[in-house]
Amino acid sequence: MKLVIQIPCLNEEATLPLVLQSIPKSIPGIDDIIVLVIDDGSTDNTVEVAKQHGVKHFVRHARNQGLGRSFHDGVQKALELGADIVVNTDGDNQYPQNRIDDLVQPIIHGKADIVIADRQTHLIEHFSAGKKFLQRLGSAVVNKAAGTKLPDAASGFRAYSRESLIRLNTITRFSYCTETIIQAGNKGLHIESIPITTNPKLRESRLFKSTREHVTKSAVTIVRAYVMYRPYMVFGTLGAILFALGLIPFARFIYFSFEEGTTRGHIQSLLIGSLLMISAFLCFVLNIIADLIRINRVLIENNLEQTKRLRFNK
Repeated sequence: MKLVIQIPCLNEEATLPLVLQSIPKSIPGIDDIIVLVIDDGSTDNTVEVAKQHGVKHFVRHARNQGLGRSFHDGVQKALELGADIVVNTDGDNQYPQNRIDDLVQPIIHGKADIVIADRQTHLIEHFSAGKKFLQRLGSAVVNKAAGTKLPDAASGFRAYSRESLIRLNTITRFSYCTETIIQAGNKGLHIESIPITTNPKLRESRLFKSTREHVTKSAVTIVRAYVMYRPYMVFGTLGAILFALGLIPFARFIYFSFEEGTTRGHIQSLLIGSLLMISAFLCFVLNIIADLIRINRVLIENNLEQTKRLRFNK
């Protein structure tokens, strides 16, 4: 089996050597290990440092494209290289590369399609209480959308089987982490998790400028992915709620009409009820349209999956 370890990098000349030096040279069940560096518009000597440490395979972006795009392009290159398993790690040396062996074993033995490292964020000292809470909340939301039970959905240290990468299609350019979990969960891929201990922090994250930005972008990614795969849960539920709320002012209008023998003074209930009913009707229409789009997307993804199989056939 061939393993490709891809490392997205943005100005990582200082930390990349630590990553490359700690990558295992041999793994039971793996015949060939290839290191792939994705240079996402670095302005330092990241590429030169990688070459000095023996890296021969690169994906290079002339300017910064984002982690999501880097993951996508890295996966395409890895599949072109004939990868049976792809491990994604970071160039900041956050993750312990000596655990790559443990990360790929469930895939080698056919027990999982994807394996995600659990950073055990509650044990990370430089994470504030607020950040730890947000990590737990974010993972809970992703698990709800994906139908999974993963303790650390935001972890970028993960292994993918060749089959899972052919079936997954990333869209976001911010971060692929939550999107691929929601896709995998809704496509019936099996995901496992293994606990790890992260390395000491060497620099601040470059993925986002503030916690607010991270939460906002992650929320948008989760909602979009959830709507893509379960539009009926969003629009259908919202339509049912609006319909039920619309019945209340109608009931009030009818009650007072019989009670007082006149509709005078209660027209506002009729107007509010009508507005809510119209909104519910629009939600049901959107539900039908969104579900048709979902079906169309499934057909397109099936064609794309076949195209990938032909393109990357070994």
